Amino acid sequence: MQNTMDLHTHTIASGHAYSTLTENLNAAREKGLRIIGISDHAPAMPGSTHEYYFSNLRVIPEYIDGIRVLKGVELNILDGEGRIDLDERTLSFLDYAIVSLHPPCFDGGNAEFNTDAILKACEHPLVKIIGHPDDSRYPLNYERLVVGAKERGVLLEVNNSSLSPNAFRENARENYLELLKFCKLHEVMVIINSDSHYHQYIGEDGFAKALLSETEFPEHLIANYTLAEEVANWLSTFEKNRR
Repeated sequence: MQNTMDLHTHTIASGHAYSTLTENLNAAREKGLRIIGISDHAPAMPGSTHEYYFSNLRVIPEYIDGIRVLKGVELNILDGEGRIDLDERTLSFLDYAIVSLHPPCFDGGNAEFNTDAILKACEHPLVKIIGHPDDSRYPLNYERLVVGAKERGVLLEVNNSSLSPNAFRENARENYLELLKFCKLHEVMVIINSDSHYHQYIGEDGFAKALLSETEFPEHLIANYTLAEEVANWLSTFEKNRR
């Protein structure tokens, strides 16, 4: 089926990505996407941008050339208590947040410690996606993570970048096999995202689709194919009077 959206994308504002928002939007149009999310790295990531960048995303139109544009952030989980690196006021201007574990920002621990950190971060109502839960540098209790995501109404990401041959995350394929097994068991939805750091990769999903096909993962549990507009409306949780 045709992919309709990519909600994990980066621009030059992230500090280690190489394309502008306009370049990303042009790539999304060429790929036939209907929805794109801006999710640059939050300030704790070395080289990333100031919090003002995120509060000012409200100047970007909701639709650009027919593509729905959701304003988000990839938050860094900072510790075992699930603390994140944007304050409430800044988050109030956004449509959604991804939470992720990144080596520059989170030391990590055993599987229970890391899983606790993610699930605590997911208590924030703006957090809608768990980013790249696939890196053996951060072992996870996958069944707890899946059940916890379902309880909190959070999507689990299948990160296409993690599955590419030159990926730096460790054992992503093996970890996704474990994750997807429990998603099937507990009927928990996933979302495919590119995690693009260069516009050429916007909307790319080939590695993720191949793995989902291999595991006979049900299409009705893949948000990109079944719930595109519903997901966009669900993510867009802001109230107009906050703007």
